[in-house]
Amino acid sequence: MARRFVVEADGGSRGNPGPAGYGAVVLDAETGEPLAEVAEYIGTATNNVAEYKGLIAGLRAAYALDPEAEVRVRMDSKLVIEQMSGRWKIKHPDMRPLAAEAKAIMPPGQLTYEWIPREKNKHADRLANEAMDAGKRGEQWQPKVPPGGTLAAGAPEAAAPADDALAEAAATGAPAVGWGSADLGTPATFVLLRHGETPLTPEKRFSGSGGTDPGLSDVGRHQAERVAAALAARGTIQAIVTSPLRRCRETAEAVARRLGLDVRVEEGLRETDFGAWEGLTFAEVKERHPDDLEAWLASSKVAPTGGGESFAAVTRRVALSRDKLIARYTGRTVLLVTHVTPIKTLVRLALGAPPESLFRMELSAASLSAVAYYADGNASLRLLNETAHLR
Repeated sequence: MARRFVVEADGGSRGNPGPAGYGAVVLDAETGEPLAEVAEYIGTATNNVAEYKGLIAGLRAAYALDPEAEVRVRMDSKLVIEQMSGRWKIKHPDMRPLAAEAKAIMPPGQLTYEWIPREKNKHADRLANEAMDAGKRGEQWQPKVPPGGTLAAGAPEAAAPADDALAEAAATGAPAVGWGSADLGTPATFVLLRHGETPLTPEKRFSGSGGTDPGLSDVGRHQAERVAAALAARGTIQAIVTSPLRRCRETAEAVARRLGLDVRVEEGLRETDFGAWEGLTFAEVKERHPDDLEAWLASSKVAPTGGGESFAAVTRRVALSRDKLIARYTGRTVLLVTHVTPIKTLVRLALGAPPESLFRMELSAASLSAVAYYADGNASLRLLNETAHLR
């Protein structure tokens, strides 16, 4: 028999619109035991947006526990319940994409909706208020219920599993002591996913934006599905942005299908144009263009043979895209599906490291890294080259 869950969700805004947050709890339908809690401060929003965000987070948490489960959603928002039940039309343009996002998480045959009075939705309401309070302090709300069950009374909160570094990376807390006492709010967190393997990847050939634009290999498609499952289980990704190149779009689409999100293309996330080196191995380039290669390795301002891009040029466009995306996704966790050079560049810029540091980082196919960006301009590297989901 399928497991049965109850999802109770709520959202609130102190000002409508104003500082907003959501909360949701997944309960065992038989025992009432809390199995998972989720909550987040989402910046300035309306009550209805926050309520929909709470519904989405609750459904994702239930899906992560058991994608086959039967779920009964209980909320005190008459609007959300009636719209998701199909009895009321969704007229407001801000609500339509949120409703579509919620509908895409689980098959409709597994879901039922029930309106409950506010006094019966106290758990989710408390979580939403905790998230708003944490956001006001510039902190990230932290769950007291580990996924799968409740804590014993007085027990310490469970530490994150050693192989679940992304959950730590996506946590958006206040800057460390010493960064100042200003309330910087929730940062924009970029989870950086290198695309899965292509036929050129294991041969270690230059494969940029000026070559044949290969798609994923069978191995790469498997990697994309593995990382999609890992990201769905963690439930932290709120939007997906990808490089325009085929290998990234295919990887992003695999994740988007699992998370029920749309994919936005950002041209600035494409890989370096390697000019005449496209499709060649490092050894082949060294044999055919030794002087050009030596100059390229010595200076970020030197372009590859044949009119490719210098690392300095790539840095300018990647930084421009970074700033655009930070402005668009303030306070949110976004998956950027891109390539070796853009990811290394974002990491280098976050650390304030010199250009030569690009040659001192390893980035595996389908690996995850993460950087958080705060309102004062500071950045924090949270994760680099995580591959546990592939093992």
